[in-house]
Amino acid sequence: MSTVPRRSLWKRLYNGETAIEFVRRWPRWFMLSGVVILIGLASLGLRGLKLGIDFEGGTVWSVPAGGRSVADARDAVRRFGLSQAKIQTVSTAGTTYLRIQGDEATPADAQKVVSALAKFTSSTENDVNVQSVGPSWGRDVSRKAVQALVAFFLLIATYISIRFEWKMAASAIVAVLHDILITVGIYSLSGFEVTPATVVAFLTILGFSLYDTIVVFDKVEENVSASGSTGRQSYTDIVNTSMNQVLMRSLNTSLVAVLPVLSLLVLGAGVMGATALGDFGLALFVGLLTGAYSSIFIASPLLAILKEREPRWRQVAERRQAIMRRAAPVVAADGTITDAAPPSELDAVSALTGGSVPRPRRPGRR
Repeated sequence: MSTVPRRSLWKRLYNGETAIEFVRRWPRWFMLSGVVILIGLASLGLRGLKLGIDFEGGTVWSVPAGGRSVADARDAVRRFGLSQAKIQTVSTAGTTYLRIQGDEATPADAQKVVSALAKFTSSTENDVNVQSVGPSWGRDVSRKAVQALVAFFLLIATYISIRFEWKMAASAIVAVLHDILITVGIYSLSGFEVTPATVVAFLTILGFSLYDTIVVFDKVEENVSASGSTGRQSYTDIVNTSMNQVLMRSLNTSLVAVLPVLSLLVLGAGVMGATALGDFGLALFVGLLTGAYSSIFIASPLLAILKEREPRWRQVAERRQAIMRRAAPVVAADGTITDAAPPSELDAVSALTGGSVPRPRRPGRR
């Protein structure tokens, strides 16, 4: 007797032949995301975000450390009213710099700090870099960042509503908000600085997240057109089938995007000391991961929940459940198993479930 060898998971995944249950397990996915978002919001309320000078305004001095510590630098600038300044060490191209950020200073006061830092680190005044940003500039940058996000949401919602429907647009927007909240929470927890490069990275990852979501939605529309009219599959089943069919594509897309960004973080920011690349790369890395997650575990299940409320799909689900109940085998008192439905309905159930009708065991048997 010959047996057909079972195909490996990789081959089934590559050919879209898996049967992973994504949609009906939505409570656990939503709960997981909710916990992560609540932790991030709690950190945001308690610690806030570490905003860069472009958002807060102020004056920043940067000077080669020369072996000096943050505590030494704070003592050196204390007499200039900078006792509460943000002071940190930054490594760039193998050189360690002291970075002091305080309130906006007048040119005269800024020059006094330059002279003190040059003497303190045994450097020249030309080695001290000064950058000043007024509070009005910071407010303008913040306003433009918010405007960019709002315009992004409006354009995406309009496009998806025209290309598909408003329920798909709503699901996609919720997934994007999910990505933003998680990324902002991680920035608050980690204490990484939010710069204009971070905002640019936000917009980039949101576009990538929506691309992955659109791929799934397009497959759902294709499967609805192909099999939705027969009434043999509920909308949840169609979404779940579609997600399994494009799962490998989503994984490949995410992996190809994450690996270069990871190298950008490790080599660019970590080894070469390009801090600007670190600001951009971190937001990209976190956003790509959350975007891949949300397109599968947030947007698609939410779409199925919204669509199942429509009369058409509610009737399909009710008819399917009724057929399943009528076709359930009956166990008599003597243990005899009989079918409660004619062969035609058993065939319908087989088509619905993708296989034979499950039969209960006889009483007392294992």
